[in-house]
Amino acid sequence: MASKALFFFALLSFSAVSLRPAFAKNEEDPGLVMNFYKDSCPQAEDIIQEQVKLLYKRHKNTAFSWLRNIFHDCAVQSCDASLLLDSTRRTLSEKETDRSFGLRNFRYLDTIKEAVERECPGVVSCSDILVLSARDGIVALGGPYIPLRTGRRDRRKSRAEVVEQYLPDHNESISVVLERFADMGIDTPGVVALLGAHSVGRTHCVKLVHRLYPEVDPVLNPNHVEHMLYKCPDPIPDPKAVQYVRNDRGTPMKLDNNYYRNILDNKGLLTVDHKLATDKRTKPYVKKMAKSQDYFFKQFAKAITLLSENNPLTGTNGEIRKQCNVANRLH
Repeated sequence: MASKALFFFALLSFSAVSLRPAFAKNEEDPGLVMNFYKDSCPQAEDIIQEQVKLLYKRHKNTAFSWLRNIFHDCAVQSCDASLLLDSTRRTLSEKETDRSFGLRNFRYLDTIKEAVERECPGVVSCSDILVLSARDGIVALGGPYIPLRTGRRDRRKSRAEVVEQYLPDHNESISVVLERFADMGIDTPGVVALLGAHSVGRTHCVKLVHRLYPEVDPVLNPNHVEHMLYKCPDPIPDPKAVQYVRNDRGTPMKLDNNYYRNILDNKGLLTVDHKLATDKRTKPYVKKMAKSQDYFFKQFAKAITLLSENNPLTGTNGEIRKQCNVANRLH
């Protein structure tokens, strides 16, 4: 799996008003609710959960992808599956932007959608499947089960033209990172917890070499530098090459609080990891999460919930796509 560097950052600070969750509104548009499909497709969440388990058993890296998807989709203006749309002759896909470098495994979301469609054609949105697959992927990685509301609908167009405004580079300052998340109602401990997703997966050397060449970043732990140089021997790595470093060498397949101990020991791969462990606003929470996995999970669950409820389309807005990578009008 490629870099996880980009899936944690949120909203443009200078342009938009705060985007808030959509809760119950009225009978025609209930907004997001628990078990939205209890009458229209009672088996929907069970089908999604079972598919996630099956796919994870066959392809372990799918869980990393599902977790990345919720950040890349929901942080860009709305949680509406615009991320999943393919490019057309007129519109570039969000998946093909620079900020989406390394996103993959979208075909497995299609597999889940197909399974749900066999049971309930045209009922369950791709945006809900994206969110629920992330929820169940977190469990597969050893993280907490997070009850999430459903009832989202799918956007008809890509937002590729604004992705870079809403998903800053991983070298951004902590001030910018905190500001982006604050626009979604996510506080400082929530931001620290979300970045804890760096405890799983791998980072492509493309995102690391600036800390290794032409000179090694002096803040890096010397014992970790040797491993990073071994995995990234080229100053200008090929983006298509299989050149990665595990985010957490100790428990690379487990979502846990080992990430915080690593960054306090100057073993964070990304610049933002180091900043998180040293900035006076975030360091106290890093230390607290390093000591308590329960606290990490509590804050992580709260932040994921807020992220998943960022300005969704509900009611009659948007559509229920028949196929997640294509808007219905082009199906």
